[in-house]
Amino acid sequence: MTEPSTQKLKTLALAVLDTEIEGISALRTRIDDKFVTACQKLLSCQGRIVVIGMGKSGHIAGKLASTLASTGSPAFYVNPAEASHGDLGMITQNDVVLALSNSGETSEILTILPLIKRLGVPLIAMTGKPTSTLATNATVHIDVSVKKEACPLGLAPTSSTTAALVMGDALAIALLEARGFTAEDFALSHPGGNLGRRLLLRVSDIMHTGESIPKVSNTAFISDALIEMTKKGLGMTAVIDNNDVMKGIFTDGDLRRVLEQAVDVHTCPIADHMTVQCKTGNPDMLAAEVLSLMQQFKINALLIVDDKQDLVGAINMHDLLRAGVV
Repeated sequence: MTEPSTQKLKTLALAVLDTEIEGISALRTRIDDKFVTACQKLLSCQGRIVVIGMGKSGHIAGKLASTLASTGSPAFYVNPAEASHGDLGMITQNDVVLALSNSGETSEILTILPLIKRLGVPLIAMTGKPTSTLATNATVHIDVSVKKEACPLGLAPTSSTTAALVMGDALAIALLEARGFTAEDFALSHPGGNLGRRLLLRVSDIMHTGESIPKVSNTAFISDALIEMTKKGLGMTAVIDNNDVMKGIFTDGDLRRVLEQAVDVHTCPIADHMTVQCKTGNPDMLAAEVLSLMQQFKINALLIVDDKQDLVGAINMHDLLRAGVV
């Protein structure tokens, strides 16, 4: 076998992309009243959305069930071949069945079709054949047909599975918007990953508190502040009065500016060089909000105050990095 040229491989790949893009573009006209009815059926579902499909359509169905479940529409995947051997008991009268089949004639789905009908649950079908058995027996049919597969043999499901995947995403996101599903809702179903950390972690979970907060008196010298900053390692220190009320902040940047002026750090009061109107955070803020604040104002550390403006914590960019927020 002659090894194909680099250009031929690129040409073949681009042809696949062009074919699949054409298939996806054709879906725009299918966002019609039937699509809206399907959304309404899914929104009114009192139970769960049961997604079924065989083969490659089964893989798309599994992904769609996962997407629906993580975006506020409880759903799970059932293999139709196993459904006819007992798993059909997973479907209740409060559910909605969403069936995927490019041909609309998948035997495993047609076998359980009478049982789905007997349960009286809405059946939404996504097929590439509007006149197929599954399509004509569905409560709502969504056409996901494509002109041709990207496979040059016209055999391997490629464009058809992509079209089903995209239409499934359209359904899921339409439902997400209709339910008013928020980023925090999304994070609640993803607590273990980076997304959960970004959207659920609060400043109070990771900030330095108590003796770990760098702070010096407003009567201290710059040298005292330098010692405190070195000891606590946050790149800044709070400046407080005798009543522990925060008066300002002194940062690494302030120190560099002081050194440029050839100031004697052992005799110069910290109050003369601290930043008085400094940015602060609240312990109830999301860590992602604090990250955004720090990036916006190009600062690497932040003092945390409560509703009474009392100093309760401190946080820097390294804390956010360790927490996986960045």
